[in-house]
Amino acid sequence: MDRKNFAFGKMNFILTLAGVVIILIGFLLMSGPGSTETMFEPDIFSARRIVVAPVVTLVGFVTVIVAIMYKSKNEE
Repeated sequence: MDRKNFAFGKMNFILTLAGVVIILIGFLLMSGPGSTETMFEPDIFSARRIVVAPVVTLVGFVTVIVAIMYKSKNEE
């Protein structure tokens, strides 16, 4: 196949994969036990779940956007 027929280059795919992995890490950081009707779980208000995980997820989404917009220097 001719490489000029591809919409994205190798670097685009690498950055997209990195962004998806970062997004998955952010969602995993958000996960944890939830509260039930009989027991309150104070961990739902931890800094990891309400600050760190959303920021990590946002960085992942920005990485995917950059991966889509990225154009290598040697392309014309």
